[in-house]
Amino acid sequence: MNPLQQLLQTEDHILLDGAMGTILMGRGLEQGAPPESWNLIHPEQIQAVHQEYIEAGSRLILANAFGGSRQRLKLHKLDTQVVEINRAAGKIARAAAEAAPHKVIIGASIGPTGELFEPMGELTFEDAKSAFAEQAIGLSEGGVEIFWIETMSDLQEVKAAIAGIRSVCDLPIAATMTFDTNGHTMMGVSPLKALEELLALDLAAIGANCGNGPAEIEAVIKAMHEKSPETILVAKSNAGIPQLIKGELSYDGTPEIMALYAKRVRKLGARLIGGCCGNHPEHMRAMADALSGTAVISTTTTAIYDGLVTTNGNGNGNGRSTPKPARERKFRRKRN
Repeated sequence: MNPLQQLLQTEDHILLDGAMGTILMGRGLEQGAPPESWNLIHPEQIQAVHQEYIEAGSRLILANAFGGSRQRLKLHKLDTQVVEINRAAGKIARAAAEAAPHKVIIGASIGPTGELFEPMGELTFEDAKSAFAEQAIGLSEGGVEIFWIETMSDLQEVKAAIAGIRSVCDLPIAATMTFDTNGHTMMGVSPLKALEELLALDLAAIGANCGNGPAEIEAVIKAMHEKSPETILVAKSNAGIPQLIKGELSYDGTPEIMALYAKRVRKLGARLIGGCCGNHPEHMRAMADALSGTAVISTTTTAIYDGLVTTNGNGNGNGRSTPKPARERKFRRKRN
């Protein structure tokens, strides 16, 4: 039985963590610099973020390894340190989890390589598999308990990541995709197509992350749960849409807005609930209170949330999001 199954035997849901990159940017990470480099040069900062999420109620934290593949790290001339950087990510997350007053599962964030597969690009399945295997070696040596493939748009890349991980270890794997283009991924994958393909791969959990905000995630969870009620589903929404205000990124999803999102996706069938870009420990704390039933959410917040759902759902309330500029989607994927 994997760690998620063990915890879900006694818990109705598991609260995940939130963003890493957007927090580090507020603490000095330079624009365009890889958050993963801080595993080596500022490990205390990474551990502090993990600890803040744990204190807010997170029961599963993700090691700082989202862009830890050789393709991503090569952009910063760090591709010779893939195993070292990923090993450090796992060790930092493990140290934070072991210091927690309650059981915290140590996950390993595995993001896309940022390259396109043949024939649209030059990436081959074997190259991707090899890169993900290399990343998985470092993370498994660092002590992670579950691999967390996230923010994927191409099913072929998800399968390459799974194959790479399983070629070097037998830890459980969860996978989430991003359905931010008219209810589909950028590569045209629908939630039900993703569910169908991923169910055949013996994963610990399946779902959605990142994207254009809560409305989009609600639609995905609803569709997946109705099709496969027994599947453990993951909901990890951005805190709304990022806006550049006075040179700084700002998100419209306040902690109270995200608390309402947490309640709604739990009702729709998600059992693993957290946040992606723009979500900080205060958002997780609000989600924890909402999921435990101790939070009081105002009618004003409910009205604002319903307005966001309508706006992001093309005015029909169905949660199907409008496509966002490719540059914005690329930014969100890199900065998770």
